[in-house]
Amino acid sequence: MYEQLKDRFFDTFGRKAQYLFSAPGRTEIGGNHTDHQLGRVLAGAVSLETVAAVAENGGNTVRVLSEGYPLCEISLDDLARREAEFGTTAALIRGVAAGTGLQKGFDAVVCSTVLPGSGLSSSAAFEVLLGTIASYLSGANLTAVEIAQLGQKVENDYFGKPCGLMDQMASAVGGIITIDFADPEKPLVEHLDFDFAACGHALCIIDSGADHANLTDEYAAIPQEMKAVAAVFGKAVLREVSEREFYEHIREVRALCGDRATMRAMHFFEDNRRVSRQVAALKAGDFEAFLQLANESGRSSWLYLQNVVPAGYTAHQELAVALALAEHLLNGRGACRVHGGGFAGTIQAFVPMDMLEEFKAGMEAVLGEGSCHVLSIRPEGGILLEEVKA
Repeated sequence: MYEQLKDRFFDTFGRKAQYLFSAPGRTEIGGNHTDHQLGRVLAGAVSLETVAAVAENGGNTVRVLSEGYPLCEISLDDLARREAEFGTTAALIRGVAAGTGLQKGFDAVVCSTVLPGSGLSSSAAFEVLLGTIASYLSGANLTAVEIAQLGQKVENDYFGKPCGLMDQMASAVGGIITIDFADPEKPLVEHLDFDFAACGHALCIIDSGADHANLTDEYAAIPQEMKAVAAVFGKAVLREVSEREFYEHIREVRALCGDRATMRAMHFFEDNRRVSRQVAALKAGDFEAFLQLANESGRSSWLYLQNVVPAGYTAHQELAVALALAEHLLNGRGACRVHGGGFAGTIQAFVPMDMLEEFKAGMEAVLGEGSCHVLSIRPEGGILLEEVKA
């Protein structure tokens, strides 16, 4: 793929690339919708990646050709936020360039094995890739954590999409990490040295076939409702609210915020605490305890967070079907849970190796060939892969 990318760069821009950069997709392992409430998460970078062949162009423009999209060009003379660009590649490039103080124009050709809508956060991988490139070329020398924070800010402010910081952080840092966002300016990041395969299990991400389109309001409602509960206690996010105080005033919360918001807050308190228990289980090598906690997290997401079936959907409940089918095939072994934002996209399963072939075949018989992805954890985050010799 790398050599083909260099060839495409030459075909597009008429000269050789100088650099190859890469950023991985990510998988959420624990802490579903906890990051935007400054909670704890467990996440990992995966073996799928977004890669760019890059060369400086000596001008004041950035030109990016992503596979499957037209050439995108922005001027470094105008890096102001534009609402008209919300949801576009140009917005991400402009925001990253502004955040790194980039003054050197460059050309890039980008390709990715992190499929859009896969739940592995192709958008965060692209943001981290851009941040890694711009940090290197501008001489800003941002840390992995700073690149992740920039990616979140750009997605929020320039791209117009509210999001937490987990996706960008997992992609930027690499490996398996746990993050505590109690101080969002200085999140605590800890690497965990753990190998799922050594415990006889494969990490699988299964595409349910559901479409993210028209679900923006469903995703936005989760942080909005959690913050509405926090506001009852005069706080900005649920991490700042005492769980004891929440339950003491739960009747008032229900009256002011409604039952769904109340249950979503209950999920936050439980899943945030569950992450610490998952980390402790992995450190102790107690994989069975980890699997039990993963299943508990999935149950909480389905019942309390309610991010499996979009409101009012009856004929189409693809994510729910995928979860039910995975539970049936696992037959009490391994674990499965909703993955990432929910409502559409993917689920996650930890599958015993001795049943992996049968599990994969069973899922794909219903959801389609290629829907079950067997992944590995990538130790590196966003990196300069190669400085191409002239």
